[in-house]
Amino acid sequence: MSKPAARVTIIGAGLAGCEAALQLAARGVRVRVLEQKPVARTPAQTTDELCELVCSNSFRGVALANAVGLLKEEMRRLGSQVMEAAELCRVPAGGALAVDRERFAGEMTRRLAAHPLIEVVPGIVTELPDERPLIVATGPLTGDTLAEDIARRFGETQLAYYDAIAPIVAAESIDWDEVFVASRWEKGETAEEQKAYVNCPMNAAQYKAFVKAVLDARKVEPREFEEAKYFEGCLPIEVMAERGERTLAFGPMKPVGLTDPRTGRWPHAVVQLRKEDEAGTAYNLVGFQTRMAWGDQARVFGMIPGLKNAEFFRFGAVHRNTFLNAPRLLDDRMQVRSGVGEFAEGEPTDLYFAGQITGTEGYVESAAGGLLCGLFVAAKLGGFSVAALPKTTALGGLLQQLSRHPDDYQPSNITFAHIAPWEGARLKKRAKYQAMAERSLDDLAAWASANPRLGLPAQAFAGSDNVRSA
Repeated sequence: MSKPAARVTIIGAGLAGCEAALQLAARGVRVRVLEQKPVARTPAQTTDELCELVCSNSFRGVALANAVGLLKEEMRRLGSQVMEAAELCRVPAGGALAVDRERFAGEMTRRLAAHPLIEVVPGIVTELPDERPLIVATGPLTGDTLAEDIARRFGETQLAYYDAIAPIVAAESIDWDEVFVASRWEKGETAEEQKAYVNCPMNAAQYKAFVKAVLDARKVEPREFEEAKYFEGCLPIEVMAERGERTLAFGPMKPVGLTDPRTGRWPHAVVQLRKEDEAGTAYNLVGFQTRMAWGDQARVFGMIPGLKNAEFFRFGAVHRNTFLNAPRLLDDRMQVRSGVGEFAEGEPTDLYFAGQITGTEGYVESAAGGLLCGLFVAAKLGGFSVAALPKTTALGGLLQQLSRHPDDYQPSNITFAHIAPWEGARLKKRAKYQAMAERSLDDLAAWASANPRLGLPAQAFAGSDNVRSA
């Protein structure tokens, strides 16, 4: 592609910001990265290096039958600088990709400093600058003053400061003989809408035992920079349980308006599951955000009728996390929609958001957002369009997640529930996920071929015939 004369400004030199910067620079775009280090750090940071990994040093599993493993492979094929640096700094971790965090941050810092088209400018950003195109990649601990400026521009209700995540289970792992399908009071215009929820009924003894197990479970304590300040509308279930044994039964587990067809009566309490994807391959435990440790979540939630053998795509969590209501604010190119907040209808905003501030969870997902955003902005500056990523790919699924549930949007790691379901022959779980991964790599290769002007590396066109072993 030709070298655009424009310069792109990026706020934040974490995983998303650095990946976007390096992708743009590789395509001849000048980049100015605004980063508060070394002037200031977030409470979670301890060094002045870029791309600092503040929690775990793991990028999680590498097997293609694991959704995050597939996402990493797709990123590698598209030339992700974060994935390349991670491989260089890899340390033994069994089936996971883990890195020496100091070497990794040093390698990413070196890559940005060495590129002649990238300028890193230290300083605290308190409001969105006027330069466009602008990519905001400030992460889950976006500074309070900048977050207030973003909220002012979009509307206070479009930005959250605390993240309350409910668990997600695989549909095929639910014992459907133990549950019933119905919406409360059979609300909904169509029969499908009237059956939007799966209900796990409990009798009095089951409910009492469940509440005790919630109270007895080990809890993950807030980190030093996370004040345990909850909104009444999304309290952790253990906080509700502490208020009294019947509190959950009057909250997320209330049975009112839900008639069990097997008894003709309302149960004592109900756990509701809601479809997480259109195809119904995964279900969300409604209102079940929690700080219980993951092992305890598997044990305690296994007490819920129908979930004894549940496979969890995601466990619940509650933590500090600044994130946008991406489905309302962002288009399919991660650009702020025209006509929202202070932005005029019909005029492109040239304002993009990438990484965890969009509601993606995890190191890999954050870097993937930066990769995609970098490619989208480079294409726009180059004067050509990019075909939509297939919904069968993990990268396409990541974008799909940013468009779902605008009325109840919550951050998420990548799972196979974000990817178009398998429609081939019936397979066992691992074989099905492997088949979905190979389909994804073939479709990614076709997408790369349809976008020759993106300047993607040769491995992007390889398809599933060239699958690396973990």
